[in-house]
Amino acid sequence: MSVLVGKKAPSFKAGAVVNGGEIVNDFSLDQYVGKNHVLFFFYPKDFTFVCPSELHAFQSALGEFEARGVKVVACSTDTEESHWAWLQTPKNKGGIEGVTYPIVADTSKTISEAFGVLAGEYEYDMEGSLTASGPMIAYRGLFLIDKSGTVMHQLVNFFPLGRNVDEALRMVDALQYFEEHGEVCPANWHRGDAAMKPSFDGVADYLSKH
Repeated sequence: MSVLVGKKAPSFKAGAVVNGGEIVNDFSLDQYVGKNHVLFFFYPKDFTFVCPSELHAFQSALGEFEARGVKVVACSTDTEESHWAWLQTPKNKGGIEGVTYPIVADTSKTISEAFGVLAGEYEYDMEGSLTASGPMIAYRGLFLIDKSGTVMHQLVNFFPLGRNVDEALRMVDALQYFEEHGEVCPANWHRGDAAMKPSFDGVADYLSKH
């Protein structure tokens, strides 16, 4: 599993479902470069269990992300048609009806592999046949990408472990505070808290007060 922090986010074009039901063929994160921060997250599979709770949680907080100029985009290795069908399924039946941010279809599994979250790998056996080891679906990866297209934060969870959307928002706030003020954000920092000047005097001053 690769660490992408400090590197450009891998570029791709793929099918996706946008606006809760419209299928597009050439979705790319490149459209946001120079314009928006991006919160790009992977989940294992449509029509499963932890996954819909996460997608609904990000939808519930979508206004908070948008107010910060952040685009939220999801991705799994399912097809566009599977995404679309799940989006038509009511929440009380395990569906994600009401989710409006884009959901990318990584059917080739190349996006998951490029971001280092693919659970499994392709290999050739002794007879030269291509085989797959592992489930070949995405771990719960999350990537915060700045306006230049650089990954500034990443998190990867195993399948049963759902993510904390409030923590994702906190990381957005910390990154944007640093970008605006040049001060760094210490442990457990939240928007409105005191930050720290990145110097020996700065850390001494901060620690003397906290």
